[in-house]
Amino acid sequence: MKKYVFENIQVLAKESPALPGEGMFTEQTAKKVLRFHRSMPQYRETQLKFLSAAAEKYGVRAIYVKDESARFGLKAFKGLGGSYAVFRCLCERLGLDPDAASFSDLQTEELRARCAGIEFATATDGNHGKGVAWAARLFGCCAHVYMPKGSVEARRKAIEDAGAAEAVITDFNYDKTVAYASRLAEKNGWILVQDTAWEGYEDVPRWIIEGYLTLAAESCAQMDGMAPTHVFLQAGVGAMAGGVTGYLLDRFKDEPPLITTVEPTDVACVFLSAEAGDGKARSVEGDPETIMAGLNCGTPCCIIWPVLRDGASYYCACDDIITEEGMRAYANPLGGDPAVVSGESGAVTHGLLLRILKNEELRKLFKIDKDSVILLISTEGATDPEGYDRIVRG
Repeated sequence: MKKYVFENIQVLAKESPALPGEGMFTEQTAKKVLRFHRSMPQYRETQLKFLSAAAEKYGVRAIYVKDESARFGLKAFKGLGGSYAVFRCLCERLGLDPDAASFSDLQTEELRARCAGIEFATATDGNHGKGVAWAARLFGCCAHVYMPKGSVEARRKAIEDAGAAEAVITDFNYDKTVAYASRLAEKNGWILVQDTAWEGYEDVPRWIIEGYLTLAAESCAQMDGMAPTHVFLQAGVGAMAGGVTGYLLDRFKDEPPLITTVEPTDVACVFLSAEAGDGKARSVEGDPETIMAGLNCGTPCCIIWPVLRDGASYYCACDDIITEEGMRAYANPLGGDPAVVSGESGAVTHGLLLRILKNEELRKLFKIDKDSVILLISTEGATDPEGYDRIVRG
């Protein structure tokens, strides 16, 4: 692993090719998850936007952006993982076969009555908790959601509006908030739906990650027959990044894309783990701050870290200014390119890509040329409207 430092950006690049992951998050698994999501009346494919003017200006074949701002009306992709995990938890509790059951099977009067007595809990930086609260309400359950200190009030209220019985901002950082939610769930008999794992708590996080495979499967089906050569993925605990990485390396095993993880500089636990070089996950201590609230996570998910350790080719840590540049560029696109409303955690990959495309040294490092087909995922819309306006409109 070799480290490079550029203005506002740090890069770790593997000197040997990336390896396939552990085979958990495969194309076959994605088909099962997509079958469930398609059974939901609320399901709609989100748009894959083609930035043709940007691709032409910067001399690449294609730039695609998966725009998750309209997913389930939640302004973020997290409802995919939340809904699938809640569904799997309910199937387990109610004795249903998840490979055969559908959303409508849990809407019968008998099962709705049984679901009314089931409560969920989770810790969140914002979008995950909103997805769990929304999913719990869909099935007639309720959810208790806990947020780390410094969380924006608008995100807390959005969680309650989505269906949470309560959404509370704690005095803890993210990792300690996870531990707090876990203790409360155990004490009160609630089902914990957390998107990070630890020893003895692995099934539910895996279901959440599997839920994100719908996003990856949709993206590939929408790419006009092209396969991505470069994919940039935001990594908080790494759940979405790891799931998408596993799926892409399975689907394109003969010609795998180059995967890059992207994190905030001050809370880059995946970057720190890769930099250590011993294959073990590392945690970021203290109370780091970043405007990328959805990525402010101090410890990688233990079941996904091996996938990112083996499957990614690059690991990046970016200052907040990078995501601000990405937000403004999405909102003010080149030529006739479609605009993308992308929040602080959604636009960092775009800001990074633009820095790379404008710098010949970076282009060479990331092996980007005229034949490159680049895939980005804008993971959230304006989940903090006031912050979005301040950054984009000045």
